Amino acid sequence: MHLAPIDWIVLSVYFAFVLGIGYFLKRSTRTGNDFFMAGRAIPAWVAGLAFLSANLGAQEVIGMAASGAKYGLATSHFYWIGAVPAMIFVGVFMMPFYYGSRARSVPEYLKLRFDSKTHVFNAVSFGVMTIFSSGISLYAMAKLLMALHICDGLMDALHLPHSWIFHVSIFISALVVLAYVFFGGLTSAIYNEVLQFFLILAGLIPLVWLGLKNLGGWKSLKAHLPNPAMAHAWMGLSHARTNPMGVDWFSLTAGLGFVLSFGYWCTDFLVIQRAMAADSMNSARRTPLIAAIPKMLFPFIVIVPGLIAIALTPAVSTQINGSSITQSAGIIPIKRDEATGHVMRQLDGSPELDYNMVIPALFKHYYPEGLLGLGLTALLASFMSGMAGNVTAFNTIWTYDLYEHYVYPGASDKHYLWMGRAATVGGILLSIFAAYLAARFNNIMDVLQLVFAFVNAPLFATFLLGMFWKKTTGHGAFGGLLIGTLAATMHHGLTVPQGSLPGISGGWIMSLATYPSLMAQNFWTAIYAFSACFGTTILISLMTEPKPEVELSGLVYSLTASLGQETQPFFKRPAVLGALVLILVVALNFVFR
Repeated sequence: MHLAPIDWIVLSVYFAFVLGIGYFLKRSTRTGNDFFMAGRAIPAWVAGLAFLSANLGAQEVIGMAASGAKYGLATSHFYWIGAVPAMIFVGVFMMPFYYGSRARSVPEYLKLRFDSKTHVFNAVSFGVMTIFSSGISLYAMAKLLMALHICDGLMDALHLPHSWIFHVSIFISALVVLAYVFFGGLTSAIYNEVLQFFLILAGLIPLVWLGLKNLGGWKSLKAHLPNPAMAHAWMGLSHARTNPMGVDWFSLTAGLGFVLSFGYWCTDFLVIQRAMAADSMNSARRTPLIAAIPKMLFPFIVIVPGLIAIALTPAVSTQINGSSITQSAGIIPIKRDEATGHVMRQLDGSPELDYNMVIPALFKHYYPEGLLGLGLTALLASFMSGMAGNVTAFNTIWTYDLYEHYVYPGASDKHYLWMGRAATVGGILLSIFAAYLAARFNNIMDVLQLVFAFVNAPLFATFLLGMFWKKTTGHGAFGGLLIGTLAATMHHGLTVPQGSLPGISGGWIMSLATYPSLMAQNFWTAIYAFSACFGTTILISLMTEPKPEVELSGLVYSLTASLGQETQPFFKRPAVLGALVLILVVALNFVFR
């Protein structure tokens, strides 16, 4: 992919803006509250877009387009039942506890509601996840830049080997994120995430428009798909064997729509931090509801390009055993082994398609000079947005939840501000290490998703009981988390996805059951983890002494005073806005069923 001077100018302007925002906000970032919590002064609409943009990392833009090409419109379930309902729930029911308790993080809420051991368990596990997620963003971006050959000419001009592109990309991106987070803290990250949100829209919407125009519209696109079911969200979900995702309606709704979705959006500090930075309780509650509106429309921006790519001609052809085999795979390139360059094949001998290259392939196919630079900037913005979100969450968790509570309590605010900036540097360095670790494992993305199922699924059970059952105890919460994580581990060790050998994908203890796909296995792993944690927490809580009710005021639903929504205009009430969003997402499921 060749970039013209105008494309490089677009990229340069973007980097200048993100660095400028961080430098400009440095003067107003003088306290720990400014650095870690953005002074709790962010307007609802800004917090809402940042809430959404913090989740728009590499997996969102690249991964969802790839899934769209592979599975079709069924990928929309990751939005319409796998995100929006949970976002409504956290806005209407859970934000009053997070924001009203004045906790500075999600793990700190657990300390207030339960005890120190539950607090440390969540803080450490979440801190590790943020580093791995940040490293994955760095790794994915560096690999993408290498695959597109964007910097080849620059390396040739400097007489440097092309293999250095990977290392240079990682370090430059890390330095840019470090600069604006180090100077402006969470405020800088939030306003850059808003900028990145609009860049992602500007980079991807023309791609969808050009693709649909080229194919003759939505009806023509559906006619060109290799499988008519790819244009429907619910077709074939009556049984796991009748759809390419390998899941049925129950595992989809229970595993993704309830456990994984609510486990992520309701407990993950990466996104909750944006709502906690809002300027009022009402703004904090409306933050995820505002974010849910564009979230439900994102399938048309990130999944439809995958459908366009699979529908485009000419078809891909390759040589298998001396014969030319043609596949209806649009412009998606064939995947090759990074070490040998050989074509990678599926179990039936057919070539494996590199679905992760859907967006870059469409950019190359459709975008002229200038627009190509804008599209590439959108991709870089998505990677850097995901990385910055993880780094700001990490520096808060380390400083407030671990360092202040257990290493150096009672220090001055100035000292904790210094530690927060030092943690930012440390988080960036650890992210670089994680990026190189990811380079050693081809399946690190699957491993990371599995870790999310292990951690977030049982954690949601803990939060659900803690917020809505006043008799939940600290011993119950801690025991439930341990047993829930153990249940996920045992289920993964005793099951394996179809077509996979026992090992990192499962079955490393013994293979007692086979799932149609890795996705189905992950959904059921989450279901077992949640159920085990839920049941264990109740059992232990019934046998141990709960906290006095006076200590739980503002932390448990039944012991929290009314929020006084009746004084707000009708259209600003979170419950009303949540109901409208829910109606819209149900309508989308019906229209594209």
